[in-house]
Amino acid sequence: MRIAWLLLLWLLPLQFVVASPWESISSPSTGKSESIGTYNNGCLAGGENLPLQGDGYQVMRSHRGRYYGHQDMIQFLHDLSKKTRQLELGQLLVGDIAMPRGGRFSSGHASHQTGLDADIWLKLSDGPLSEEQLIDVQPLPMVHIKDYKINQDNWGQEQAMLVQLAAVDERVARIFVHPVIKEQLCKREWTDRGWLRKVRPWWGHYYHFHVRLHCPDGDTNCKPQKAPPAGDGCGAELASWKPKPEPDKAKKKKEAKKKKQPPKPPDQCLALLRK
Repeated sequence: MRIAWLLLLWLLPLQFVVASPWESISSPSTGKSESIGTYNNGCLAGGENLPLQGDGYQVMRSHRGRYYGHQDMIQFLHDLSKKTRQLELGQLLVGDIAMPRGGRFSSGHASHQTGLDADIWLKLSDGPLSEEQLIDVQPLPMVHIKDYKINQDNWGQEQAMLVQLAAVDERVARIFVHPVIKEQLCKREWTDRGWLRKVRPWWGHYYHFHVRLHCPDGDTNCKPQKAPPAGDGCGAELASWKPKPEPDKAKKKKEAKKKKQPPKPPDQCLALLRK
């Protein structure tokens, strides 16, 4: 009966799904960490929680329970915060990673399902924030969205170095930032520009960057994403993201695409829901 209900839930139109079943799970499964499926259709076995505060970092909005990840991601975040502190860049603010067993969010993220994605804010604090501040901390926009320009008051060397620190790590497969932020990184003179290939432009990432790790060695059920195109992505590829004049409303309505229903999760993920 439980299996039939779960399958029915995944096949229902989105408007009839009140919440994702993954959001009702409050604890990870036992055993070693394993990422299963794809970044946007998968789950996490043996997830680890990131302590809410550590050496050079803090977890924000912990009441949402999105501070679980694959052991490789948890270690990566510890390593990155340590390097950030050593370089005196500021206090690292960690946003969403994944739910206790990964899986699909009812809203907010399409990815973050396998414990290999994490959001890190570009807002760097001088020291630890209070509990109240962490619950209602406000983002610091790095981009003037309407003007498609960098916010010079907020963006600086510290933010550029933070993204570089993350991108040069061999565990990192991709980093998503707003196209204007990618443009700023491209303009800077770097001794080594190879890591820029990993930094991918994507809308919405104007106050934080999204780190995605490679599938860990030994996780045979983890499905990797295709590697980024060759080169640093700073030429015509980046220019193609610059907004173009919007078509008239009739054409825009005609071209609008219907929302796709989410695919059925891997069988191993459905089994995690039953444990």
